[in-house]
Amino acid sequence: MRNTGPARGQTPEAPDTVDLGMHELREVAGFAAACARSALVLFECGRPDDARPRAAIEAAQAFAEGAARSKALRDAAWAAQRAAHAASAAGQDPASEAARAALAAAGAAFLHPLAKATQVKHILGSAAHAARAFELDDEGDPGVGAKHLARLRHLASAAVIGVLVRYPAAPSGGGRVGELLREFDAALRR
Repeated sequence: MRNTGPARGQTPEAPDTVDLGMHELREVAGFAAACARSALVLFECGRPDDARPRAAIEAAQAFAEGAARSKALRDAAWAAQRAAHAASAAGQDPASEAARAALAAAGAAFLHPLAKATQVKHILGSAAHAARAFELDDEGDPGVGAKHLARLRHLASAAVIGVLVRYPAAPSGGGRVGELLREFDAALRR
């Protein structure tokens, strides 16, 4: 007789992969786009001539609505990252975080089915960066970020939460954005 379970006193190993369908990936990308869109005004007020974050959010939304996961989507994400660096270099930290939210939205389409805590950033990173953008816009008030995450919570569909709970909890580290990521992760898992 073959033993297929863990030995007595041992716990089963966590799976290496997460079952993830394309429809679920599109749900996650749509959620991430909506979260990033909430902070886009903070970028566009400070940098009205830079359309890169908006383009990244639109690319994520297009993927959510059925477009291919393509090089163009990845390129839009990298462009949003360059916009974030430009805003940061100009001392526009709220705009920089808003652009990072757009980057994370486009990156959500590249969520991997690897059962690793770092993948949670693909699901919730846009929300955490958007919340941080609002904090920085209000002199770093952490209550502002928490309130923004509470507003974003209603955007997380049952499908998004269903994907989230298949991954380990959000990883440690990441500064204030990491804290916001973990707070939002814990709230959605309740």
